[in-house]
Amino acid sequence: MTALARLDSVTRTFGPVTAVDDVSITIDPGSMVGLLGPNGAGKTTVMSMLQGLRRPTSGTVELFGGRPSDPRSRARLGCTPQETALPDVLRVGEVIDFVGAHFPDRTPTAELADEFGLGELLRRQTGSLSGGQKRRLSVALAFVGKPQLVLLDEPTTGLDVDARRTLWDVVRAQHDRGVTIVVTSHYLEEIEALAERVIVMGNGRVLADNSLAGVLALVGQRLVTLHSPEFDRIAALEGVMRFDGNTLFVEDSDHFIARLVQSGLPFSDLTIRGASLEEAFLSITDSSVPSGV
Repeated sequence: MTALARLDSVTRTFGPVTAVDDVSITIDPGSMVGLLGPNGAGKTTVMSMLQGLRRPTSGTVELFGGRPSDPRSRARLGCTPQETALPDVLRVGEVIDFVGAHFPDRTPTAELADEFGLGELLRRQTGSLSGGQKRRLSVALAFVGKPQLVLLDEPTTGLDVDARRTLWDVVRAQHDRGVTIVVTSHYLEEIEALAERVIVMGNGRVLADNSLAGVLALVGQRLVTLHSPEFDRIAALEGVMRFDGNTLFVEDSDHFIARLVQSGLPFSDLTIRGASLEEAFLSITDSSVPSGV
């Protein structure tokens, strides 16, 4: 399987600051990749190098086997940047037509607009759109050229919960048609809802790169929630790593439950679950070693 994009031992510095530090990532066809990390982790710098907007200080970046700056490679790439910048005086339909004209095979304007819920806005000037409508238009433009690979940098910023979930459905539909997608987001539930593979970055480095289930398993914890008038004594039982509210973090839930029953301490409403992506993310990034930058 030939990779659509690749970073090989890539470092990118800005003066004394190392934004990306010896990063290697491969994006395979048909994947849906979530790129996570706190502010300053290097996510946007990675995305900009894949788009050919920045060059690595060292290492190699490839897009469809060539240089990201090569127009022939970029013709198969769709992107939505973090910041939405649209010409205020052009109508929505005119913007879609203008961007679509740069691609040899494009999605018809009306079809794209309908898919992204923009059909009734085609004759509206972009300057009159709400922030959420502008964001939907920006994401739609990433797909107008029928790309093989799409990079979505914080695609649902500014959208309410319902609009965000609707856009997730559209992105999933594009992925089901064979589009490979890389998405960054501050909404961890967004990555959990969309991504099959999760890459966690911190201090410019890759801290984890695995399937969603694999990243969750890295935490190595189970969460036990219960109610008890003797909660403090239960929290002191062997196997409890820490607790938050009425939730206990344990390494081995079976062992803990056995100890709990043996203790004779009263409890009710007991549930057990694995770590959420948010909990895994915090655990991975908190345990990373600062790079000093």
